[in-house]
Amino acid sequence: MSLESQELLEVSTEKAELIEQLLAIGTALSSSNNLDELLHLILSKSREITCSDAGSVYLIDRSNVIPKLLFKVAQNDSLPRDSFQEFAMPLTKKSLAGYVALTGESLNLPDAYQLPSDVPYQLDRSFDTSMPYRTCSVLVLPMQDQDREIIGVLQLINRKVKSDIVLTQQNAMEVTQPYTEWEERIVRSLASQAAISIERNHLQKSIENLFEGFVKASVQIIEARDPTTSGHSERVADLTVRLSQEASAINMGPLRSIYFSDRQIQEVRYAALLHDFGKVGIPEAILGKQKKLYPSQLDIIRHRFALAQRTLEMECAQTKFKYLVEHPSHTHQDDSSSSGCSHCEKLEKIDTQLAQTIETLNYYWELLQELNEPDVLLTREFQAFSEETSAQLAALSQYTYRDVDGETKPLISQAEMEQLLIPRGNLTPQERLDIESHVTHTYHFLERIPWTKHLKGVPAIAYGHHEKLDGSGYPQGLKQDEIPIQSQILTISDIYDALTASDRPYKRRLPVNTVLHILRQEAAKNKINSDLVELFEQRQVFTVLGHTLPVDVHSVA
Repeated sequence: MSLESQELLEVSTEKAELIEQLLAIGTALSSSNNLDELLHLILSKSREITCSDAGSVYLIDRSNVIPKLLFKVAQNDSLPRDSFQEFAMPLTKKSLAGYVALTGESLNLPDAYQLPSDVPYQLDRSFDTSMPYRTCSVLVLPMQDQDREIIGVLQLINRKVKSDIVLTQQNAMEVTQPYTEWEERIVRSLASQAAISIERNHLQKSIENLFEGFVKASVQIIEARDPTTSGHSERVADLTVRLSQEASAINMGPLRSIYFSDRQIQEVRYAALLHDFGKVGIPEAILGKQKKLYPSQLDIIRHRFALAQRTLEMECAQTKFKYLVEHPSHTHQDDSSSSGCSHCEKLEKIDTQLAQTIETLNYYWELLQELNEPDVLLTREFQAFSEETSAQLAALSQYTYRDVDGETKPLISQAEMEQLLIPRGNLTPQERLDIESHVTHTYHFLERIPWTKHLKGVPAIAYGHHEKLDGSGYPQGLKQDEIPIQSQILTISDIYDALTASDRPYKRRLPVNTVLHILRQEAAKNKINSDLVELFEQRQVFTVLGHTLPVDVHSVA
């Protein structure tokens, strides 16, 4: 083979290697989602191709009225890595990077210390002085996106004759050389490709921020519809994320097969934040119901009681008047006579009967208010009350009054009595079904969102947060193997916060140790995952909410 042919082969080989290297760089740039990693990759590969000793990347910050140049990344083979810190600088033509960022022109300087006197830019030598270092050859290139907008600057410093040389102030001029036009073209192409990757990264972040804002806005909508559970979604999300992370860190025992990536953690977080979004489809009156009766119902009943008392008082007055009309003789006799005393006793008896009836009516009102509290637990046979009270309840259900039209009506309607005798909580069976339907509403809402492949499990996770391992949950009645493990984690977090929350006006807040006891009981009944409950307690996941546990963790308040 001739010398000329050998040289051509070497050149072809070098070009082929360069093409392969550029393709590899392009693949690496496309696969990076972390901006910091992306910038370091851009700079390191550019330096590798050009055999540059140092370099830096600047990004233009246009978030404010006056744009700035952000010094994001720096690399230097001859100086310690901890010598560089991110900072912002004015975007002007006085600096090399600022000039390129504003004009879009490239700068290829053989010696940055020897610049023509008529150029607007100059090298800031403060870095060289403080390190110390000697900047010689410099290549500064704009990074332009697909729309030809300059988003940053790539700066390469000191092209070395050999890659393994360590530069000093003394040898810098001897071991460095100018950047060639060929290298400038290659790096400019790489800078453009890098700009597209950076723009893609910014776009992805913008989309993520947009969706994060959408999720937070959705949570605000939920809380606006149901102010009594303010903060619930965020607290459940914090608990769910922490428990998921703890479960993912287990490498032995029944939970060892569980592992969640960062994307899966984000997926379960979104599911937790949006698990109650379906409440937007529930009537506000039911969502905000605090007692067994609605305020309007109680107000109407109070007016009935007042009307009943006024009717009794009027009837008493009419009875006394009628008696006096029918027995006028007492007005002509001394009050001390037997006839006068008889009349007085009769009138007093009427007043006494009225007072007793009003007293009974007041007792009924007090009993009704007591029954109206959701924490009064009843049974259909009134086992929580004495026989006397049960008799009073039966009498109350039969008590009638005359309305303004003179019609006889029950003081308490059958529907109202059924509400007052709700065995647990403050919701009727139909109202409870309406509340439970929020899970289905949530699923149908979340299912309409075009989730990415990394978040496509959000609807199913949220859909299962009220399912129980034994199939007694709702709305699908799923059993353990059918319920996603993320939903099982969400369920525990949801129960814990519902029982410890201090913002529920219809129930008292329970202490942490009591709630843990309840969770253990539910796990023993095969309602919720016992291994996750044990992990929740052992790792004290609840501390993410600032909750603490008494010394005796198994005591029950």
